[in-house]
Amino acid sequence: MDPIRCAVVGFGYWGPNLARNIAARDDADLTVVCDANATRRAAAALAHPRTRLVDSVDAVLTDPEVDAILLATPANTHHALSLAALAAGKHVLVEKPLSMTVAEGIDLIDAAEGNGLVLMAGHTFLYEAAVGYLAGAVARGELGDVTYLYAQRLNLGRIRSDVNAMWNLAPHDVSIAMHVLGNPAVAVSARGVAALQPGVEDVVFMDIEFESGALAHVHVSWLDPQKVRRTVVLGTERMVIYDDVSRDETITVFDKGFDPDAGDPTGFRMRDNGAMVVPLERKEPLSLECGEFVDCIRTGREPLTGGRHALDVVRVLEGAQRSLESGGQRVVLAEVGAPS
Repeated sequence: MDPIRCAVVGFGYWGPNLARNIAARDDADLTVVCDANATRRAAAALAHPRTRLVDSVDAVLTDPEVDAILLATPANTHHALSLAALAAGKHVLVEKPLSMTVAEGIDLIDAAEGNGLVLMAGHTFLYEAAVGYLAGAVARGELGDVTYLYAQRLNLGRIRSDVNAMWNLAPHDVSIAMHVLGNPAVAVSARGVAALQPGVEDVVFMDIEFESGALAHVHVSWLDPQKVRRTVVLGTERMVIYDDVSRDETITVFDKGFDPDAGDPTGFRMRDNGAMVVPLERKEPLSLECGEFVDCIRTGREPLTGGRHALDVVRVLEGAQRSLESGGQRVVLAEVGAPS
């Protein structure tokens, strides 16, 4: 079969990674790179000398030799550019978040389904082997009943002015929590601190309630002294730490908890049977994500991080933004994006 002809729009922070992975594939072709910045186009020319370079999105949208567009542009452009690409008959992989509101996300899903096109969001961590392990362990009941999950995504920088730390960093952890827990989020609350720029929170603490009764706590910051990417899942039978910074102990399973004990005054006794590091096959998640995009174009199936999953993430984020603006009030997610 002929390769899927792809254009990468945006060759700044993340676009080069998308371009590299598409260019490496046998079933896809990096046909075009688009960026308005001449310096970035020069960098793309060095990295991909056989790829055409353009400085206008319109040139990509009207190009009959482009089947699919990968968007690595600022979050506030995702809706307009994705909608234009879908209207032009192009499949779309857009970096997270899918959009800035639920209403915008629904627009994109309707456009993709109406035109028979693939719409996918760049929730790359769902293609990480460790996240797949976590989701499988929960689904198989290996952890018992999951009571809560907490995630930390912290570092010093990279500071943004177009979005706050929550919209920049938390899409990863919200996506992971929803995928791992495997049931809908029903409510959210959030508090934050804008230390550097008025109205742009650098630190956010978010609590997400799930239909199962599980609670997820997400802490994101670009003001912390150390890089931390950690998710901890607590079940009644076992507990798991997923440390994305550690290469040797990415997944550690703890056989710890409390068992019923009628002889103890509390009714429980502590159990500690030690811990086990789980070996994982390491593959670049972005390579798997790009492969998923190409395969879904060929087969027509829904991607793991397709529009529906991405919309659920946006609903949590939009609800959390409302909570931030109201001093941390609890927001029911069924009311986010509903007609007023």
